[in-house]
Amino acid sequence: MTYLRLLAIAFVLCAAAPVSAQGTSVAFGAIQQDTSAPVEVTADELAVDQASGAATFTGNVVIGQGEMRLSAPRVLVIYSQGQAGIERLEATGGVTLVSGPDAAEGQRADYNVADGVIVMSGDVLLAQGQSALSADRMTVNLDDGTARMQGRVKTILQTGNN
Repeated sequence: MTYLRLLAIAFVLCAAAPVSAQGTSVAFGAIQQDTSAPVEVTADELAVDQASGAATFTGNVVIGQGEMRLSAPRVLVIYSQGQAGIERLEATGGVTLVSGPDAAEGQRADYNVADGVIVMSGDVLLAQGQSALSADRMTVNLDDGTARMQGRVKTILQTGNN
């Protein structure tokens, strides 16, 4: 189990008054992300497909852009057609996204660089300090630092007695 999952389990076991909802908005990251900042990628291996204009990074992939870090076993980078630059990133195989004090994990993350939007899916868990939320899907808007949790959202609300 990952650190975030263990943290969330401990949080759930120690808290009271569970609440579930279908969708909710939360803040994500300490600051707004500069989506025009360079994207740095490190990995164990790289395969480039000249015909499709895509690159596949595998093995301990870490992507950095400003204060944001995304890690995954595999990331497909799709370059813009006719323009220099990255159109989108598709991270799979268990993804961790960290921005400031917030961290999220899920099975997949799709990052549309031009729009500044990351969509995480597959058992998403968001940890913010002592709070944790889980959902089927999380959409992060990097331009304004917000996230929307959707699909069987669950969190624990602390009462004043704890």
